[in-house]
Amino acid sequence: MPEKRKSSESASSRRKPWVDPDDAPELTDEMLDRAEYRIDGKIVRRGRPPLGTQPKSSVTLRLDADVLDAYRALGRGWQSQINADLRRVRKLKKA
Repeated sequence: MPEKRKSSESASSRRKPWVDPDDAPELTDEMLDRAEYRIDGKIVRRGRPPLGTQPKSSVTLRLDADVLDAYRALGRGWQSQINADLRRVRKLKKA
């Protein structure tokens, strides 16, 4: 026969006291300026990074479907990988 639990009074005494969410402080502009937006633990930065002294140029490039599929399968940064591979093949130094 299973043992009976101890009285509910002792179990409820271990719980944290309820806090009314309306008692939370008002959000200020200073708090929002310091806030970090995260998705799956990664910090999401808004806007694009600075372009630097030599920004990249946008081009239209026609690639074979299998080549494009292979690069896209790499995930994020696949376009940067194409750039790196072209630099290596052409023996270009990083600008």
